[in-house]
Amino acid sequence: MPPLLNRELSWLEFNQRVLNEALRGDLPLLERLKFLAITASNLDEFFQVRVGGLVLLRRSGRKTPDASGFTPSRCLSAIRQRVLQLNADQYALLAGTLLPALDAAGIRLLQARELTLSQVAKATATFEDSIFPLLTPLAVDPEVLVPAIPGLHMIVACSLLDPATQSTRHALIPIPDTLGRRVPVSSEGTEQAFVLIEDLVATHAGRFFPGETVTATTAFRVTRNGDIAVHEEDAIDLADEMEDVLTARRFADTVRLELRTDAPRELARLIQHVTAAGPQEIYRCDGPPGLAAFMELAFLSGFDHLRDADWPPQGPPGIVPGASMFETIAARDVLLHHPYESFEPVLRLIEEAAADPDVIAIKQVLYRTARQSRIIEALIMAAENGKHVTVLIELKARFDEARNLNRADELQRAGAQIVYGVKDLKTHAKICLIVRRESGHLRRYVHLGTGNYNESTAKLYTDFSYLTCKPEFGNDATLFFNAVTGRSKLLRFQRLVPAPTAMKPLLLDLIASEAERAKQGLPARIIAKVNSLQDPDLINALYKASQAGVQIRLNVRGICCLKPGDPKYSRNIEVVSIIDRFLEHARLFLFHQGGDSEVYLASADWMTRNLDKRIELMIPIEEPGLKRRLVRVLEAFFQDNTQAYRLLPNGTSLRLTRAKGQKTFRVQDHFYQQARKAAKAREHERAMTFEPHVPAG
Repeated sequence: MPPLLNRELSWLEFNQRVLNEALRGDLPLLERLKFLAITASNLDEFFQVRVGGLVLLRRSGRKTPDASGFTPSRCLSAIRQRVLQLNADQYALLAGTLLPALDAAGIRLLQARELTLSQVAKATATFEDSIFPLLTPLAVDPEVLVPAIPGLHMIVACSLLDPATQSTRHALIPIPDTLGRRVPVSSEGTEQAFVLIEDLVATHAGRFFPGETVTATTAFRVTRNGDIAVHEEDAIDLADEMEDVLTARRFADTVRLELRTDAPRELARLIQHVTAAGPQEIYRCDGPPGLAAFMELAFLSGFDHLRDADWPPQGPPGIVPGASMFETIAARDVLLHHPYESFEPVLRLIEEAAADPDVIAIKQVLYRTARQSRIIEALIMAAENGKHVTVLIELKARFDEARNLNRADELQRAGAQIVYGVKDLKTHAKICLIVRRESGHLRRYVHLGTGNYNESTAKLYTDFSYLTCKPEFGNDATLFFNAVTGRSKLLRFQRLVPAPTAMKPLLLDLIASEAERAKQGLPARIIAKVNSLQDPDLINALYKASQAGVQIRLNVRGICCLKPGDPKYSRNIEVVSIIDRFLEHARLFLFHQGGDSEVYLASADWMTRNLDKRIELMIPIEEPGLKRRLVRVLEAFFQDNTQAYRLLPNGTSLRLTRAKGQKTFRVQDHFYQQARKAAKAREHERAMTFEPHVPAG
């Protein structure tokens, strides 16, 4: 049987690559802190989803191994050992390097005992005015039901002594995450000092229990199973069902308990009891639990010298500021590479459509949106302006369900037609269709992308946007929306390739055709950029293509279950991963096809869930200039000798280093400098263009 690497362990190795950025002494201090916080945030979701799912499988008694040969129990054991090492590395870095460096730079995390009198006064005032009124202690009584403790909240546990009776009891003080973790205690010049909110609450815990003495405190944090499915066949109203899921998720089974190593023994036993955490769920922390909260520090104002120089998105050279997006797209297809090139043209297109009297209809899929979304505002305005607005909002976008429910309500109140996804499938395609009346005819403008309609992440994630008004794409977009809103079949389109019906079969055919050419002694190659590679069918097809002699280069950011470097199966397969300041998110594929290369963008990764269980789109790029540009983009990733890792046969990865005499090449910097040069050249060209003044007749 062809070898496959374990999906969960592969993901943990990806998180190690992110942590490696935090460990780099040559990065600015707050960038290192940011990467540390990202690793912690990643682990939060990993435990909620992946570990949560494995716990359910183990509890069901399942002992069948997965494709990599791991049973749920064996996988959970391997995960624990790997996470324990990650945790140790995280806290050693924080305590041994980052906190001392932050202190020296004027960002000081203080303990309560270290505060000056003026700092104590400020902290106390903040507690009394802004914290104490919002907190509700929970008594822990062994004879009554254990109180429900929400997941991913900081909780302060207290031991209490009644001096009159000498009896002891315990209580918990949950801290709402809306309060944040950082409580400033002083700000003088270039120095900012703060305490963590759980330490401040612990210091003032006596305020909650008059007449009793607080004898011990500690802080902890519990992670609960977030892999709670929607039972759509039982749901009368999907929106109501999603609200039930959100509530259940907050109080589901414990999959991780983050507990300080200095927690008093009696309190540690109590916490283990109230969270129902077994020994395998307990992760001791040599510092504050919940390191994801340190992300806030990475963006403190006044400390720009401790961050990377800004890389602001550039204006795309083919788009004239202020010019109509409809005229721009009508003149030529547009390809944008975000965040090097601004997401603004996409926002402008939808905002123009909302206000344009000639626009009749807007149809769009929304998966994840920004908190303050200009796209949502534009769609609301369009509906209020009398346009036919149809929005498919995916309520099953994990951890964005609540926001999407609220967005759906806002749009519906404005008069938009709302569709809550498709039964049994997640809708993950990135598509917007605008229908406009021009010269007595209807013209369809289409945006297709690899990333979400989210202007916030568009500044942080690398993605592509393709804008066209070619009739065949417009026709396909219409058929797509008819299928997903009318619950009809996703048949093969003229250009677009949908999942779950056509994408995987076409990918398998394209891989097989490269293998056939290689067997005939013809040049054959595949280059693909994905976030994750897990689907066994695609992996086996790639193995067969490698054995046939196809040269395969894969750029996989995260999970990779394909085993590279196996002399039998993957001798001709190279796998690299890029970890840099932007999150690599675009999906882009090239198949040589005898020299007439086929190039595709896609919303889908090469995972079974994307190809078989989601509605996705793969987009062929046929315009020669745009195709050449995407080929250069793909090839550039394999030149990186600064931020690239090569994946090894055992699933770990090795950072690539510059060979002696070789020039440094950092692919993200390369793309950014290209975007800057193109924007400057276009500005110069505009400045040199003289517009004749025509005197009034």
